[in-house]
Amino acid sequence: MNCIKKSIVLSLTFCTQLSIAQSKKAVQTHYDFSRLDDKINSWIDTGYYKGAGFMLVKDNQVIHKKYYGSYQPETVVFIASAGKWLAAATIAALVDEGKLHWNDKVSKWLPEFKDEKGQATLAQLLSHTAGYPDYQPVDKPIDIYQNLTESVAHIVPLPADTLPGTKFKYGGLAMQVAGRMAELATGKDWETLFREKIAVPLDMSSTHFTPVDSSGGHAPMLGGGARSTLTDYINFLSMIYNRGMYKGKRILSEEVIRTMQSNQVLAADATGEKFIVKIRDRRSNDIYGLGEWREEVNAQGEATLISSPSWAGAYPWIDLKNKLYGFFITHITGFKNGFSSFYASPVLPLMVRDALKDTAHARVK
Repeated sequence: MNCIKKSIVLSLTFCTQLSIAQSKKAVQTHYDFSRLDDKINSWIDTGYYKGAGFMLVKDNQVIHKKYYGSYQPETVVFIASAGKWLAAATIAALVDEGKLHWNDKVSKWLPEFKDEKGQATLAQLLSHTAGYPDYQPVDKPIDIYQNLTESVAHIVPLPADTLPGTKFKYGGLAMQVAGRMAELATGKDWETLFREKIAVPLDMSSTHFTPVDSSGGHAPMLGGGARSTLTDYINFLSMIYNRGMYKGKRILSEEVIRTMQSNQVLAADATGEKFIVKIRDRRSNDIYGLGEWREEVNAQGEATLISSPSWAGAYPWIDLKNKLYGFFITHITGFKNGFSSFYASPVLPLMVRDALKDTAHARVK
């Protein structure tokens, strides 16, 4: 009997060691991202960017992390529209707490909006379907007000472009109103809310909405004024990818994550929007959720590739089909030779997919 017991123990030990070895081997799978690195370096060599950072996480394991040009781990970058995702998540935390609701009308919190703009809902403000002008009119001063109260006061008299829910028009002005609604619902300023609900719980110590640029002191721009680091934003994507969980702690409910990722354009006319058509050759109305693009959608209407690209080049995305998420952080130095960082960065998920396929083919051989 002792011999039999010893044999069983040895067998179990061997199986355990084999399982551990296989697990380590899976984690240590080598992916060849040299083509992706070459692409990013070519952008820097051409002078579009001074530097960049890139991180890719698959199955919650970092499989690629690299800095290019002048960028270092501590480099803080203004990420423009990539901040829309952060802003929507901050609002989502208040929805979780019952302090705001997606169908709250602007006029509930800001009765001075007496025209069509007051009938827009919180969800419409965050999905660019509220009927607001996308940006400040060209004959008006840029939004350099000192707080959201001042910023929103200058939006009140602007004429609505369309009725709420009738047209998708990508921009940032309506998000200022959403931020002010959050302030009124909580009695706290936007930066404090963002830090409490998202940044601090996610260890995003270098990420802020104010000031909106290096000159300092301006009102937070929810649609384009955040700054962050590579690691900070990856922490945020980790939470979204893991359906609201981060390091064993729930930050957002699964319900609000699903709502953010679901089609929020609904019946609004999105035919004038070229982004999804140009980068994914997809002609549809279900292109946007709350603070994030629905670049690819499956047969069930669920978003499988979501992102929040910026004109400056920063590009965060989650590829649910391949169980990965990534972030490319950079900031354009100047527009030349027809280069558009807004349309260039979305090539990265496709290059990552190619690298994964090449690795899979190599395994088969």
